[in-house]
Amino acid sequence: MFGGDRMNIDTIKEGYVIDHITPGNAIKIYRLLNLDKLDCQVALITNAKSKKMKTKDLIKIGKLIDINLDKIAYIDPHATVNIVEKDKIVEKKKLKLPETLVNVCKCNNPRCITSTERNLDQIFILTNKKEKLYRCHYCESALEKENFIKE
Repeated sequence: MFGGDRMNIDTIKEGYVIDHITPGNAIKIYRLLNLDKLDCQVALITNAKSKKMKTKDLIKIGKLIDINLDKIAYIDPHATVNIVEKDKIVEKKKLKLPETLVNVCKCNNPRCITSTERNLDQIFILTNKKEKLYRCHYCESALEKENFIKE
């Protein structure tokens, strides 16, 4: 049926449902987690109706994989991650802005020690929660938002 405002996406038997994503952020999370490289079903749903948020994005991943919750929380700290096993949600993880980001983003300062010492972890510390501002642990440069490390 075309023209209706409801769309059915199959439920998943095992995997993750990343829910309550701010509209527009699902594609960022999808790219950051390299979900296009998976060998399982992945559904990216944008602008779904939501009682709580009016509209929201969702991502359904049809396999239990290692995912970096800090990457999701950095993009959208209000998202929730539901873990699904045997057709049931077995755990709900509410995310919050991480105090420390490790190997989520890289420092853009060419003089930072991480530019020459490639084996050092890229560490950023949250210095302003309201502004979502992180600074490099080594050189204190402000983190540029789109400077992610891909998995």
